[in-house]
Amino acid sequence: MAKRKNVAQNGNGDLEFADRLWSAANRLRGTVEAAEYKHIVLGLLFLKYLSDAFENRHKFLLQAVNDPANTEYYVKEAPAEYIASVAEDKDEYLAANVFWIPPRARWSYLLANARQPNLGRLIDEAMAAIEKENPKQLRGVLPKIYARSSLPAQTLGELLNLFSAIDLANGDTVARDILGRTYEYFIKMFAKAEGHRGGEFYTPQCVVRLLVEMLEPYRGRVYDPACGSGGMFVQSRNFIEAHNGNPNDISIYGQERNEATWRICKMNLAIRGVPNENILLGDTFTNDLHPDLRADFVITNPPFNMKEWGADNVAGDIRLKFGQPPNSNANYMWIQHFIHHLSPNGRAGFVMANGSLSVGGTEGEIRKKIIEADLVDCIVACPPQLFFTTGIPVSLWFIAKNKDERARGLRDRRGETLFIDARKLFVKVSRTQNEFTEEHIRQIANTYRAWRGNPAAGEYADVPGFCKAVKLREIRAHGHVLTPGRYVGTGENNDEDEPFEEKMARLTAELSEQFRQAEELRERIRRNLGELGYEV
Repeated sequence: MAKRKNVAQNGNGDLEFADRLWSAANRLRGTVEAAEYKHIVLGLLFLKYLSDAFENRHKFLLQAVNDPANTEYYVKEAPAEYIASVAEDKDEYLAANVFWIPPRARWSYLLANARQPNLGRLIDEAMAAIEKENPKQLRGVLPKIYARSSLPAQTLGELLNLFSAIDLANGDTVARDILGRTYEYFIKMFAKAEGHRGGEFYTPQCVVRLLVEMLEPYRGRVYDPACGSGGMFVQSRNFIEAHNGNPNDISIYGQERNEATWRICKMNLAIRGVPNENILLGDTFTNDLHPDLRADFVITNPPFNMKEWGADNVAGDIRLKFGQPPNSNANYMWIQHFIHHLSPNGRAGFVMANGSLSVGGTEGEIRKKIIEADLVDCIVACPPQLFFTTGIPVSLWFIAKNKDERARGLRDRRGETLFIDARKLFVKVSRTQNEFTEEHIRQIANTYRAWRGNPAAGEYADVPGFCKAVKLREIRAHGHVLTPGRYVGTGENNDEDEPFEEKMARLTAELSEQFRQAEELRERIRRNLGELGYEV
């Protein structure tokens, strides 16, 4: 059995521990695909959290009955039977917002059976028992895949021993922080291992941080209609805590169409103590499960450039105020969905492929109407290779339903849009991966805050090559194209400063986008000619 360690570390200490734990767990993977192994490992980590939180409460109750200072529980010379009955009273756990764990579902029981050939079945039974005892929060959430997994029972036992090194005997708050960081780290590493498929459930933290820092969701309703593993919600609460606010001042709403990813999200939020009852399972386009929600903040990284997304199923939908997007690309379905779900003073921040900034045709007409409705607040052009999934350059869009924020102590920005070109703000962390640093995030976010009129961010000024506040008439003059480079200029630097690999990745991605647009144009011409009776 692995020796237990106290890991009540902070900051980088947690990440170093998580990295060592990941390395050890990954060595046990063998030939099992990362996509399968992910659910095995994340389920066990969540089970470890549930069991340790239960054990912390169990230990407290045993001590409280014999502690004269604890007037709520103390019983003088309490018999052993009474003490045991208090420690096993389900209501005592539910009252403290701790999940009730039946005896045969506890980590200690499974660890004692770690060498049994039927360990997978025992874990499945533990998951099912925990769901049965806690149906409101966990119904259908826990993975019951261990008996039929391709991972040998011996390796499952080794994972149990490995995760026993996480000693969360320091109270529930510390447990959530340590295991929450570990869980998120594992999500990131699995996304990296899965490559393209990993983007279905993970957005790099530096991108999430930037979105949250610019939107500043201090209070209100936060919505992510493509919520993946829940990183936007976790980071929103982290932002509030970092600014000495109350995380309970926000309520979260989300939807995820992939059931396995939805489970990961629910577990990720539960570890963090975040209410997850409004995280629903279903296709956001064809089955909008929050139809009446008007959110104060929409924060999301949707799967962009989706083809064959079911345009016919939403024809005439109330969300499509600005036009019907083509079935060949769902980007403007997503954008209109976000706008539809904003409150009168709501703001949205989301990731979108660069093609959406300049595409013509039907999508270009929709973009024109959105711009003319004065909804586009800010566009940030991002550097390439921020994502594990694609090297295609992306941009961050910020939508504001009401740009006149004088009532909030900011300024009236009606008829104006801020463009930021952040393509050169990154550090290279690997041959294929770039990141924003904390300084980059601060620089971009403070530029936006200053432009909105926040005095704490200083006075805004255009910076050639980096940022420019642009009037609507100038955007019209550019054919309603939203590419930041058209407006901010080149500054003192030029493309010759761009490293060769990054320049090639950018040019390749831009060429690919041009080919896509040309193919869509040919398809529209073919359809139009066919309708006129010509053979094509």
